[in-house]
Amino acid sequence: MAVIKTDHLVPHTSTVPANKGEHVELFVRERDGTPNGPPAGRKVVLMLHGRSVPALAGFDLQHTSYGWAEALAQAGYDVFMMDLQGSGRSPRPRMEDPCNVNPKQQSAVVPPLQASDVPRSPSYPYVLTNSQSDQDELSTVVEFIRAKHGVSKVAFIGWSAAAFAMGPYAIKNPGKVESLFLLAPIFPPAGPPNPPVLPAPGFPTHVLTQPGLDQAWSNEVHCATQREPGMVDVAWDALMENDPIGRTWGKIDPSTGKPAGASRYRNFVSWGWNSTTAGQGGVLGGSVPVLIVHGEFDRTANTTPPTPALPALDFHVPALYQAVTGSHKLLITVKCAGHSMPWEVQHKNLHELSKHWLKHLDVGGKTNGLFDMDLNGVISP
Repeated sequence: MAVIKTDHLVPHTSTVPANKGEHVELFVRERDGTPNGPPAGRKVVLMLHGRSVPALAGFDLQHTSYGWAEALAQAGYDVFMMDLQGSGRSPRPRMEDPCNVNPKQQSAVVPPLQASDVPRSPSYPYVLTNSQSDQDELSTVVEFIRAKHGVSKVAFIGWSAAAFAMGPYAIKNPGKVESLFLLAPIFPPAGPPNPPVLPAPGFPTHVLTQPGLDQAWSNEVHCATQREPGMVDVAWDALMENDPIGRTWGKIDPSTGKPAGASRYRNFVSWGWNSTTAGQGGVLGGSVPVLIVHGEFDRTANTTPPTPALPALDFHVPALYQAVTGSHKLLITVKCAGHSMPWEVQHKNLHELSKHWLKHLDVGGKTNGLFDMDLNGVISP
């Protein structure tokens, strides 16, 4: 099936404190596998990234069979991927200045820091984005899609911290969300219900280095076949492709004469996503069916050991399943997988699972319960 790729710049009035009120353009890539299909029968999917991996690196990885959006488009869906501000190809206000990087990570940026000014104080001493600005941008893209294709509802797929925007948005706008597929959702059961005073003190930018990516990912690799050889380099190249400034930062590699690079991602403050809000009105699992998927080795979305003394940073995926009050909900634990499942060997089974969910809104005919998925994609209670 022919898939048409189109990149959109969606107009938006920013509610990010750093550029509030300014006209910005949000980056959205569309892979349309329904160019000849009737508009009335068009099935539209919107994919939202997490905290540190932008949309194209996570969902549109151009390496062998890893392109998740491409797989969905080949199955006949019209797939949109969006970058929030502070991520990927959308605007990144206040993130160009190396001084605005997390002081603990400033050694990864250039120009080289001197002993006398480590750490440098941020020129913008605030957290960049927040739960409300993320939901506002998600809303703008949903309305863009609805107007473009005349559809009433959009199916959501979110990875990791995307849950902070997609979960509350679906609860507030059930008439616009067909279903919710959450991969490795970040969910603090006792997270804060209300916003802090904005802008919140802090800094705008975190950075990730290639060794940091390798180490964090390796901590969740416990199967011999879990990650194909060379995938750290593949993922890193995708991150660098989506960060024209970050790839000029870092120490110069003597063998190549090029900087090592640093992948920039936004610092954000969240609220309104906890056990109380996830169950509001019976929307999730009710009018909005929910499928939750996580890897058995995921220690990013599952705090181990639990840290109840830090409720905003105490994350538990099974607690989200319990918090959803509607009955149309499923939780699948994927064997031999971690938080980076879209880049691991289980990615093909993940693609197939999402295609089945989008078409049938069930798993093996079931619409409720807890299941495991093995390396062959076989699902069992």
